[in-house]
Amino acid sequence: MAMSRRQWLAAGLSLPALHLVPKLCLGTRFGEALLRVETAPETPARELVTKVGEAEPRGVRSQAELGDEKQKHHLGIVSYSFQLRLSADRARHREHERTEQANGDLNDPLHFLEYCHRLGAGGIQLDLGVRDKSYVTKLRQQAETNGMYLENSIRLPRDKSDVDRFGSEVRTAKEAGAKVIRTVMMSGRRYEIFDSADAFRRAAERAFESLLLAEPMVAREDVLLAIENHKDWRVDELVDILRRLKTGHVGVCVDFGNSIALLEDPMEVVEALAPFAFTTHVKDMAVCEYDRGFLLSEVPLGDGFLDLSRMIDTLKRHRADIRFNLEMITRDPLQVPCLDAKYWASSEGLPGKYLARTLSLVRRHKPRQPLPRIQGLSKEQQLELEEKNVQKCLAYAKEQLKL
Repeated sequence: MAMSRRQWLAAGLSLPALHLVPKLCLGTRFGEALLRVETAPETPARELVTKVGEAEPRGVRSQAELGDEKQKHHLGIVSYSFQLRLSADRARHREHERTEQANGDLNDPLHFLEYCHRLGAGGIQLDLGVRDKSYVTKLRQQAETNGMYLENSIRLPRDKSDVDRFGSEVRTAKEAGAKVIRTVMMSGRRYEIFDSADAFRRAAERAFESLLLAEPMVAREDVLLAIENHKDWRVDELVDILRRLKTGHVGVCVDFGNSIALLEDPMEVVEALAPFAFTTHVKDMAVCEYDRGFLLSEVPLGDGFLDLSRMIDTLKRHRADIRFNLEMITRDPLQVPCLDAKYWASSEGLPGKYLARTLSLVRRHKPRQPLPRIQGLSKEQQLELEEKNVQKCLAYAKEQLKL
């Protein structure tokens, strides 16, 4: 039975993960025969860099199309950098029984834009949703007046019934001036939400179907969709998705630290994803051992172990005016329980060398001070620390990273 391009792409999605699942029986949802496959050899992230010429999607456009020169290397701010403030503002707004969003509610994109402008940011990345034309016009004009860029964050369509919602949000983003829209293909951390390789495979197929629904919409509106490495895909899997899609409108939002949680070297991840990069989440990371694996924490830029200058230079070489967006999340450290059996459930067959290498990295980079925590702080102290962290990052980026 002949398969359409959509069917072929969706069926092929299972292939990147085959090296993780020895002798896994895979069946497509399109009535193809069950195939019994042997373990495929893994392609390390370092080798992916050497294959980038063949891997890069056809039609990927130069980032010279993505913004004014004055905006390109000023650090922007991702809304998640103020997740504590956003949560507090939502609670305050509910208390006032739907009164006008006043006094600087950062959930209002206009207020968030102005707040970040006062901090000296070059742009913002946030979820716009759907807005009326007058609001969108005002937002775009204010961003232009401030000399700032705007990037959107969006949820992929769940299924065909959700395509209209996705399309409306894409049009809102474009009308507001966004040329890049960040997204994720899975909402949770792989090692926390999946109990088996088969469960991961099924979720991966659904996620790819969502991406196939989204791609024609962003292509029609001529905006770029950037998939974040979100503690869901290992780098070889994400690169394979982009190879199969073969479109210039879907690339990557390169997160500097997330993939450590999947036992990947952060510099190798940046090198492998740089040719596909449309935008970034800039962060620094600190690590510390605990009895089930290691703790992973965002820390102010310069306080962690990442080679930020090298990462930034690598991305600039591939996209001269790529935008750099700060994602400094103020929270307790994340637990990465890589010594638990469940951690490996969705990654069966992953060579033990990655565990050994990552634990060695953790031991080499012992934090200079205890990892930051917000538990035990008052709400006011948490908000104060969050703003202090962002301001410290902006100062470091300007002085040390020339952003």
